[in-house]
Amino acid sequence: MTHIALAGGALLILIGVWGMLTKKNIIRIIIGFSLFDTGLHVVLVGLGHLKNRTAPIIDSDLPREAAASRVVDPVPQAIVLTAIVIGLAVTAVLLAFALKLYQSRKTLDISELREGNND
Repeated sequence: MTHIALAGGALLILIGVWGMLTKKNIIRIIIGFSLFDTGLHVVLVGLGHLKNRTAPIIDSDLPREAAASRVVDPVPQAIVLTAIVIGLAVTAVLLAFALKLYQSRKTLDISELREGNND
């Protein structure tokens, strides 16, 4: 199952990079960034998974002395949750920038945008 997550995440990363580098529409570039970001999250969660381990919840079913060898490290999941929030904020800022750019220049094609060309 981990291999599927890593392969799927790598595929999302590649599609995202391809979208960011080859598209000329700003909205499509932002979608490529979001795919890239999501792929990184999937890869990080896949790398943090350890086979035959349980959630890091210590209760009566899992004694404290056995916890260190039987639980998954919760840090990768916490980092991914933080990265999701940051990615959402960056995407919102990029979309707001694209909206303002369209309102001022009436285009989202990056080949038509030049600095100082405000006609």
